[in-house]
Amino acid sequence: MNKIILLVMIALLLPVYSYAQQGIKVNDYTLDNGLKVIIIEEHKAPVATFQIWYKVGARNESSYVTGVSHMLEHMMFKGTKKYAANVLSTTVSRNGGIDNAFTTKNYTVYYETLPSDRINIALQFESERMRGLLLDDKELASEKQVVIEERRMRTDDNPQNLLSEEVYAAAFKAHPYHNPVIGWMSDIESYKRSDLMEYYQAFYSPDNAFVIIAGDVNSAALIGDIKKSFGEISNVPRKYKTPASEPAQNGERRVVLRKKAELPYMLMAFHAPSAPNADSYALDVLAGILEGKSGRFYRDIIEKGIAVNADTQYDSLSPDPDLLAFGGSVGQGQDIKNLEAAFNQEIKRLKTELTSGSDIQKVINQIEASFIKEQDSSSTVGMTIGAFEILGDYKMKDKYIDNIKKVSSEDIKRVAIKYLTDDNKTVGVLEPIK
Repeated sequence: MNKIILLVMIALLLPVYSYAQQGIKVNDYTLDNGLKVIIIEEHKAPVATFQIWYKVGARNESSYVTGVSHMLEHMMFKGTKKYAANVLSTTVSRNGGIDNAFTTKNYTVYYETLPSDRINIALQFESERMRGLLLDDKELASEKQVVIEERRMRTDDNPQNLLSEEVYAAAFKAHPYHNPVIGWMSDIESYKRSDLMEYYQAFYSPDNAFVIIAGDVNSAALIGDIKKSFGEISNVPRKYKTPASEPAQNGERRVVLRKKAELPYMLMAFHAPSAPNADSYALDVLAGILEGKSGRFYRDIIEKGIAVNADTQYDSLSPDPDLLAFGGSVGQGQDIKNLEAAFNQEIKRLKTELTSGSDIQKVINQIEASFIKEQDSSSTVGMTIGAFEILGDYKMKDKYIDNIKKVSSEDIKRVAIKYLTDDNKTVGVLEPIK
């Protein structure tokens, strides 16, 4: 392409942002239809990853049947106006690549990893899937059975996952985090083509998505191809109700699940803010102090025989406030109440004692090391940047470690006192039955 024409084309795609960090060059562009494109140049290997993130997940299903985001993800592989079912996966595989997708509470991601000189295959197929989905009735009927079986295997027949679902349903009354990503079984069984088509047309559009391409690519050359593939796709007016804010919890909630299981299990969850709320960084470090083989749970609970395992669960990169949870299993014949008492003892310690600076520094080093490790492959670099873009701006990634490094002993104590309270707590207990 003529260099002058290319420069004019790029200028028309302003605003453009560019920076370099640790040998990685990042450029972003916004097309006229609102689609944001983030290109990460990393020339370590002749491989590139294409990811398209749709800002839609379980949190957007307030006015729709539950699980429709996940069901639509399955149907995105079942044919478009141009391409028959599974043509995308077959083509990617024949060209030495892999493709897949996943749905979360907050977003849905489709991705292809290919030799970098064949990355345009992803542009070709993903632009077609954004507006050309068929949603064939026969394919839907077949795929419904796949999702029904997936729910049975992952949730209904998995006691710990089922308890987690029950805890979320109890902890969230107004916010759609109340519902599982895969959906309730009755909704899965009742899906109609019109349900999925309405949802697809509402949320699968350029102004509700962004593209990340990471790897051995040239931004200036690639952006022209992206504009050709996606630039003419128009947006559809979206009637959408913003997720309700979860009201403050004013008392402990408890759920008991009696299910066939090997061991008793407990989940203790607290409502907690997420980034960029300043307290989220201290909560991230607090979780690190408790988990892992060098953490307090291992020393004070597992090694003492109170539990066979114990961990923390916290998604600080969530668009809406989520849960900070402690989970663990006790051995056969042991009383789950002892684990609950041990969790409460650890919470009391966090509230009454100042965590040592060396313990905090160790966790900060671990978090920073994991960030550096995520630069090892184009796909993980893209996933990290995408997670921050979901929060509003991927450049927040550069400030995250700086904010983590500012966490002090006083911060850990303060957030423990503020959030780890009985009135803010939901407890779930799995009682095994024969």
